Amino acid sequence: MRILLTNDDGIDSLGLHVLARAMRRHGDVVIAAPDSEYSGAGAALGALHLMQPEIHRVAVDGIDEAWAVTGPPALCVMFSRLGAFGDPFDLVVSGVNPGANVGRSVYHSGTIGAALTARNGLVSAVAVSQCVEGSGVEGQGADEVLGAQRWESAAAVAEVVVGALVANLPTAAVVVNLNVPNLAIEDMKGWRRTSVGILPPRALASVVLEPKLGHEGAFKVRMAWGQAVDLPIETDGGSVESGEVSLTYLSRITADQNIDGVAVEEALEALLTR
Repeated sequence: MRILLTNDDGIDSLGLHVLARAMRRHGDVVIAAPDSEYSGAGAALGALHLMQPEIHRVAVDGIDEAWAVTGPPALCVMFSRLGAFGDPFDLVVSGVNPGANVGRSVYHSGTIGAALTARNGLVSAVAVSQCVEGSGVEGQGADEVLGAQRWESAAAVAEVVVGALVANLPTAAVVVNLNVPNLAIEDMKGWRRTSVGILPPRALASVVLEPKLGHEGAFKVRMAWGQAVDLPIETDGGSVESGEVSLTYLSRITADQNIDGVAVEEALEALLTR
């Protein structure tokens, strides 16, 4: 079993290192992670003709092979699929991300983007995220609060989930989105299989443009957060907010056959049959 570890916070993230060491029980672990912060990158690969990406060997305690890539996490996964890091991988594990990836953040998360990219290459993946104290459920943790992260708790939960997955890998690749409270294992209230929420726990309430002095036509963007929202317990955000582990299987993007698109279809027909 070959397992690729990646993240969107960069090769130096302690959460990545703790998670990678926890995965050694299940197979040969190789790290390939961005050389810098790529939070919010989603499944982006970047403009390859401009980036001219490079790969550098790095040392991570307890891991035999680790690489830093000058690009986002999805690019790390794509390179792995193309043989940059040796033989094909059986599983991709992404994280641990400081800040849960729930609700609308699943569209933008680089942690989840890496997992989705793995599935595009027919490889199952697990995205692992953890709540951050003082930041609500969602959001990235500032450096000053990351010292309170219980990385080992998130890694222990992920180790159990990955163990169950590799014991009986599905024939069709799956993406598991795992969100873990920032608690000791004994303080967690159990787990729940959840749906992807619609509302975020705390959304941006407004964006104001402030003129940048000395630069006509340029503005600084000031963002303000709204009030925290109580989320339904059956959603990913509501579950982890209540102290439970949230387990969500993410579906593929597929055509929605339930939408009545007659007006659009008739307009296209008229255009193309003139």
